[in-house]
Amino acid sequence: MKPVVTITYCPKCGWLLRAAYMAQELLTTFEEDLGGVTLKPAEIAGSYQVFVDDFMLFDRKREGRFPDIKELKQLVRDRVNPGKSLGHSDRKTEG
Repeated sequence: MKPVVTITYCPKCGWLLRAAYMAQELLTTFEEDLGGVTLKPAEIAGSYQVFVDDFMLFDRKREGRFPDIKELKQLVRDRVNPGKSLGHSDRKTEG
């Protein structure tokens, strides 16, 4: 059974569009690797978390920020298909 990503977002904070964008990006990148992406309104204000099955990949409150899409794709890849190339998303940013 393929893993499922769940994005829990705060609807009162207006984060549905951010969650939907990230879900679209993950479904496009991991179309063969994921069983789906679920968007789940959070009951806790300010919550934005990303899970693969029951494993928490990212928590906005813990990190103090949102993940950027490149980072999120790398986190999902490392969990669901570590050998998968992400092309330009695997390149290190200079800085």
